[in-house]
Amino acid sequence: MFHHTHPFKPFIPKNATKLIVGTLPPPRFTKGELKEGDVNFCYGSRDGLLWIVLDVIFELGLKFETTEAAIKQRKDFLKRRGIGICDMVESSRRDKIDASDLGMQEVELRNITEILQQNSKIDTLLFTGGNSKNGPEYFFRRHLKQIESDIKLKLISNEVPRVHQFLLDGRLIKTVSLTAPSGSANRAIGSMELYKQLKQKDRDFNTIDFRVMQYREWF
Repeated sequence: MFHHTHPFKPFIPKNATKLIVGTLPPPRFTKGELKEGDVNFCYGSRDGLLWIVLDVIFELGLKFETTEAAIKQRKDFLKRRGIGICDMVESSRRDKIDASDLGMQEVELRNITEILQQNSKIDTLLFTGGNSKNGPEYFFRRHLKQIESDIKLKLISNEVPRVHQFLLDGRLIKTVSLTAPSGSANRAIGSMELYKQLKQKDRDFNTIDFRVMQYREWF
């Protein structure tokens, strides 16, 4: 069984007010077997869409290559915008070596509430996925149960992306469950009524455009 450990420590600038929260990068990042076009940093898979979407929103001119320059571009952007990245999962076991969230077993979670206590300016968690099994919101809820916390997520909006809020030591923190920046989420987007309406109005409108529209509000 493959021990899939997270290859990156949390990246949280001192001025961070928002925290991107996912699960685990693909196993090849743990094994150090990157593909051409991968960036050796959080969400650096050439198959992922997060940095593509942010590149469109903020006109960053990002490099999509396995270089230190590409990593520096992303870190500089996060520092400028006050955005951190800290995934929920520290490690898991896998029978099959792939990037499927559902394939994770014996999952060890990061102590996200402790990390929030250490970074007191953060007021928004941006989950890169929802409450389906082994998604980031799902693991956050499990984490709260594991630490026997009395923290409750209060639903603010049930529309995609779902929004909750909770109190941590008297501090109000919002959570936003964004549509996942992965190709596997494209089918779910295609079934959304809003996407269908926008596609009817503009035949060139696609799933990346949809994420750009959604993410722009929260980033």
